Amino acid sequence: MSPFSLPATTHSYLARAAESLHDAVVARDVPTRYACAHVAALRAAAALLAARARPTGSSGRRRPQKNAWVLLAEIAPELAEWATFFAAGAAKRAAAEAGSTRAVTEREADDLVRDADRFLAVVEQALGLTPHLPSPQLCVLTQPFAQPFAQPFTQPAHHTRAG
Repeated sequence: MSPFSLPATTHSYLARAAESLHDAVVARDVPTRYACAHVAALRAAAALLAARARPTGSSGRRRPQKNAWVLLAEIAPELAEWATFFAAGAAKRAAAEAGSTRAVTEREADDLVRDADRFLAVVEQALGLTPHLPSPQLCVLTQPFAQPFAQPFTQPAHHTRAG
């Protein structure tokens, strides 16, 4: 699929996914970080669904509704594991959005931010777009790094070619 032929809604969902991911990265409280990261993944899934899903013909019977993760696994089977993973976190997201401070740990929230970032890149690539670069803030250590070396670390010297 050409990136130029993608529906406007796909681009809109990708932009909103990136905004939610940014909100997750800068969120100070754990429940908000988790919820924003999960919403970012959901919006990335919606972007792919908007690009690939086709309406089914109306047969007069009402079909049961399916959530985005079930639809994603059907429309993009190569992303079924991602769909299963994020579907499993939906209840925790709901609890986090409801204000539960015990719903998720800081580690779970941080891991989900990284996973949502990775998933957004996978979706972008699946749509024929150049995947975004991960946020440098995702690489920040939350705890100080213990220096195991006796001497401080220095940058490697630049080597020049002898002529």
